[in-house]
Amino acid sequence: MTADAARRADVVVVGAGQAGLSAAYHLQRRGFVRAGSAAAGTGQSAAEGPAAEVPPAGTYIVLDAEDGPGGAWRHRWKSLLMATVNGISDLPGIPQPDVDPAEASSSFLSRYFGGYEHDLGLAIERPVKVQSVTREDDDPAGRLTITTSRGRFSARAVINATGTWTRPFWPIYPGKASFRGRQLHVADYVSANEFRGQHVIVVGGGISAVGLLDEISKVTSTTWFTRRVPVWREAAFDRQAGHDAVALVEERVRQGLPPQSVVSVTGLIWTPALRAAAARGVLDRHPMFTAIEPDGVRMADGSFLAAGVILWATGFRAELEHLAPLHLRGPGGGIAMDGTQVAAEPRVHLVGYGPSSSTIGANRAGRAAVAGIVTLLARTGIT
Repeated sequence: MTADAARRADVVVVGAGQAGLSAAYHLQRRGFVRAGSAAAGTGQSAAEGPAAEVPPAGTYIVLDAEDGPGGAWRHRWKSLLMATVNGISDLPGIPQPDVDPAEASSSFLSRYFGGYEHDLGLAIERPVKVQSVTREDDDPAGRLTITTSRGRFSARAVINATGTWTRPFWPIYPGKASFRGRQLHVADYVSANEFRGQHVIVVGGGISAVGLLDEISKVTSTTWFTRRVPVWREAAFDRQAGHDAVALVEERVRQGLPPQSVVSVTGLIWTPALRAAAARGVLDRHPMFTAIEPDGVRMADGSFLAAGVILWATGFRAELEHLAPLHLRGPGGGIAMDGTQVAAEPRVHLVGYGPSSSTIGANRAGRAAVAGIVTLLARTGIT
C-alpha cells in the first residue's frame, strides 16, 4: 500500500474480542469475504472455495490492536481461573472446548479465540492500532476513512468493538498525588503476593473489587471502600431479571447518556467464596474516605487508616477516542444509540458497548450490527 492509497472494504470491524469475533462470524455467514481476496474480485465466496458461484455480499476486514487472539482476556490476572470467572458465553457457531476449572481464564480464552479465528478463517489483521475514523466527504451515504498504524482503510461502514480494557477509570481524589505507597488499577493487577505484609485498600463496588478482596485478604490485611452501599442478590438471575437489567442500561444509551455497567443495576451475586470472605469480615464495606494522605487515607468519620497500597477497582470507560472526529457524543456526554447503530451516524455500530458489554450481549450485538449494515448497504448500494 502506497502512502496515498487506502485499502478498501465494505465493512471494517475494529477489535477482535468477543464482540468483534461475533460481528466477523455474522459478516462471513452473510456472505462477506476478506477484503482484497481473490473471491472479492471474482464474485466467489472465500468461505465456499473456488467452485462457488454465489457473489459475495461484500468485503470486510477486522483490525485488532493486540499481538494475538483473546482480546482483553489476554491481560487478565493469572489467578482469575475458569472456576471463578463469571460465565463466559460461547462464541457463535463453535462452542467452547472442555474447560479445566483450574486453568487461567487468560490462557483458556486466548486459546479458544485463536482456534475460533483459525477454524473459521476470519479476516483478522494484527497488530493494527486504529488512530481515527473520519468521513471522506459530506455524503451521508459516503465512505469512512480509518487511519491506522498500518496505513489507511476506506469503508462503507464501521463496527466498533474496542471494549473498555484499554481505558481504566482513575477517579480524581484529594491528596492522591501525595500518597507514598503504591497505587494501581485492576488493569495492572498481577498477584496478591505482591502486597504481602502491606495493608491494602480496595476501592470499588463491582465484581472485580469483591473478587480481588477475597484473594488479597488471604495473604494480607484489607479494607473495602465504595461510594454506594452494594446491593447483593441471593440467587443468580433468571432470564427475565437479566433482560430487565440490560433494558435499563439500553434506555440510558438510547437517551444519549453515558452507559452504566450492567452490574450497577443488577447488583452482586453471592457465591460460596464470597460468603466465606464475608464470614472473615473481608466484605465489611466502608463509605469513601475523604482524602488520601502520604501514608494512608482519612476516613469518613475523621479517623486515619494507614495503608501501603490503594487498588482502584473503579471500572473502565468505552475506548472510543478514535471516533472523536465523527463528533458522535451528545450534550449528555454519551452517544445516542438505536440498538447497536449510532443514531446520528448509521454507518457506525458500537458492539460490546453499554447493554452489549456482557459476553452474551456482545454475541447478540454482533448479529444485530451485521443485520443493520446489510440493510444499509442494500439501500445505498455497494461501491
